[in-house]
Amino acid sequence: MSRRRSSSAARRVPYRGGRALAFLLVLAALVLLRLLQQDSSSVAPETLEEGTYRVERVVDGDTLLLANGARIRLQGVDTPETVKPNHPVEPFGPEATEFTRRFVAQGNGAVRLQFDRERLDKYGRFLAYVWVGARMLNEELVRAGLATAELQYRYSSTMKTRFRRAEEEAEAAARGIWSSRAAASDGL
Repeated sequence: MSRRRSSSAARRVPYRGGRALAFLLVLAALVLLRLLQQDSSSVAPETLEEGTYRVERVVDGDTLLLANGARIRLQGVDTPETVKPNHPVEPFGPEATEFTRRFVAQGNGAVRLQFDRERLDKYGRFLAYVWVGARMLNEELVRAGLATAELQYRYSSTMKTRFRRAEEEAEAAARGIWSSRAAASDGL
């Protein structure tokens, strides 16, 4: 009987080693297949030309993630925060995000990007004017009272004028963020 055990045990050792080797080979093949299947567009591009791009996800009211991995920050406007780490969701932030989602959906997920003097912000996001048809998202967010015009940055004076006028219109009509400010001044 001892002979059978030892020969049986001898047979199992190589079999177990073979099983482990087969498992490792299959695992390596799956990892390699996954790497080959990954879309190279998931890596953010270092440069981005003006043109039409597909939006993968609306991050928040003023930030988009394109299908090619590029992050777009709307030039010249600022929406209330919704996803900033260690920061509470600000009033009208969710509304700004939803506005941006609906705006992008009007173009079936495709937007046209236009750039100005500075192409990147300090976080490496591309600064752009985002268009669907003849409408500019940056300006429409301000007009809806869901963003403020950021006039201190270096970009086109023509665009600054457009954003300033849109902001004045939103404030006069007490839309969005301006509604709470109007209500506060009424209570004084």
